[in-house]
Formats: sequence, C-alpha cells, structure tokens
Amino acid sequence: MKIVQLIPELNEGGVERGVVELSRELVKQGFESVVISNGGKLVNQLQNDGASHVKVNVCSKNILTAPWRIWKLYQALQNIKPNLLHVRSRVPAWMVFFANKLLHLPIVSTVHGFNSVSAYSKIMTKGDHVICVSNAIKIYIQKHYHTPETKITIIPRGVDLEKFNPNNLDSVFIDEFKKHYNLKEKWIVSTVGRITQLKDLETFIEAIAILKKDFPNVIGLIVGGVREDKQTYFASLQNLVNSLHVKEHIHFCGSTNNVAEVYALSDVIISSSKKPESFGRSVAEAIALNTPVVATNHGGVLDIVQEGVNGYFTPIGDAEGLALKIVNAKDLHFNGYDYIQNNFSLEQMVTKTIQIYERLL
Repeated sequence: MKIVQLIPELNEGGVERGVVELSRELVKQGFESVVISNGGKLVNQLQNDGASHVKVNVCSKNILTAPWRIWKLYQALQNIKPNLLHVRSRVPAWMVFFANKLLHLPIVSTVHGFNSVSAYSKIMTKGDHVICVSNAIKIYIQKHYHTPETKITIIPRGVDLEKFNPNNLDSVFIDEFKKHYNLKEKWIVSTVGRITQLKDLETFIEAIAILKKDFPNVIGLIVGGVREDKQTYFASLQNLVNSLHVKEHIHFCGSTNNVAEVYALSDVIISSSKKPESFGRSVAEAIALNTPVVATNHGGVLDIVQEGVNGYFTPIGDAEGLALKIVNAKDLHFNGYDYIQNNFSLEQMVTKTIQIYERLL
C-alpha cells in the first residue's frame, strides 16, 4: 500500500513531526510512504527513514497561482500512483480536492486545530474519513460542520516512547545544557515551542517574576525558534524581561532537537497558550518523562492532564494563578511513562491510523 501525506512545509512544529513519525512507522510496517510538501529542514530525516519526498508548492495561499500548482500536484500524484491521500492542512486539502477530480483516490483528513469557522476551513471535513486529534476538536467540527459521527475517529497525536523515555536520554547534552545556562541547583520551569503570541509567553515571564520573590533560584527557560515574522514580538518579550528585572531568571534558548532532554531536566513544564491546543503534544511528552505540567484549562490538554496527579490547570492570562500552580506542581510524583504508553503512544496512533486506511481500501 502506498500512502501519500500532504502538508504545507516540513519545518519545526508538532504537526510536521507527527507526519515524519507516522511516515517512519509506515515504512517499518512495509508500506510505501510519500510526503508532498514545499520542503523544509525535516526532509532529510524523512528520507533517511526510508520515505520519499516530492516537492510541490502546497503551501501558498495565492489564488492566482493555484491552478498551476493544482496541475503540478495532479501530475505528481499520477506519477506516484498512491492508494490513498492523507491531508494535514487546509491549502493541501483544497488542492487535493481539485487534483483528485479525475483520480478518485480515497482521502483521509486530520483536523489538527481550531481553525476559523468558514467554508475555507470546512474542506478538512470533506474527506472520506476525518481524524480528530482530541475530543475537543471532534466537538468543535461537529458543532460547526455537523460532521457525521460515523465519519470521525479520535486519534491523539502519538508520543514517540523511544525518544521520550527516561532511560534513553542524552546525559551529555543535559550536563552541557545545564552548564551553559548555569542551571546547577536551580528550580527550572520551562516552556517549549515556537515563539508566537498564541503561546502567551508574557504571562509565563510575569509568573517567573512573581516566583523569584520567594524562590530566588527559579529559572524560566523559553525553548523555541523565532520566525522572521515574529522578531518584533520576540523583541517585546525581551523588553518585558528587562522591565520586570528578571534578566537573570529568564533564558531564551532557541530551538533544539533535544526537547526530551529539556523536559527531563525541567522541574515543571508550562503550556500557557491563549488559543486552545488541539492536542497538547508537548504536555504529553513532558508527562512521559515524569515532569509535571501546568496548562491553560482548554482544548486537547483536558484529555491529558490529570489535575493533582501529573499537573494542574490555570486560567488564561492569570500570572498569579500560574505562579501558584507551578509551586504546587513541583511536588507531584507520578509514573508518567506508563500513563502515556497506555493512552497516548505513537504505537496506538499508528495502529488506529492504519486501521482507517485499510477500512477505506
């Protein structure tokens, strides 16, 4: 069976990593895996895992160039001769909608987020089967698009439990990272993900400023890349750090491939997103490494965090509340690895996804 996944780009992000991981596991199980995207830094990893990458601009929203790009996609699909298409985003979904008019291939779509309610977004519910990454997403699309129950399957994004395993960590990286940021005997509170306004890093920084009064050894780590269009926002965060006099307590660490090690060396992980996370992969990954989480109380994280067991919820934008929950969370002890293995593993994600492919074919 030859499966084609379509995604705008293969750069940093949870959805992109999910595509690469699913592709790798499909190859292991004897499938032919192809990813169509506009390229990106994860292409080499994808190919090293035994999959193929075909570069087509399924990223641009320019309507004027759409006919030409749809034609190029149609040609690519004719050459690939796949059994099934799996779309991961709205632009590729629309392009597939038109390119597939003559091909008549079965289509699976995965709804990864709370997209704006519109005819443009509705395309993600038009495939032969719809995967939702959380119960919150399922409720959302049924409310707005009346998607039939029989057409939906909830499949949480799977955590790679080889990578996010307390026994498989790079201790050298952890030691060097701690030395570089002078983290010895510090209380480490981290947030991981691309730097955007939606992550509400202002509230994170303000919470660290509150905590430093009673916990002078607290350090806040902001781990994630800054895109060119987010440089102004990044500068505003740096100004906030300076104005709150927490320059010695906040480190901007940039992006890293060693996110598992960052979770493991942290005492608490924060997910303070303003917009509800569709799933909350970073939350699940941190819990797998037995690190407690404090998350804003909406979206897919409601399926993952067990309040008072492996983390706590906090209201959006409440720095005082976030600081209090961070203090409470640092004393939690639990077996997060087994919990994630039983509920949110990559293995269960792959198995359930393949079952959908086989059912459609």
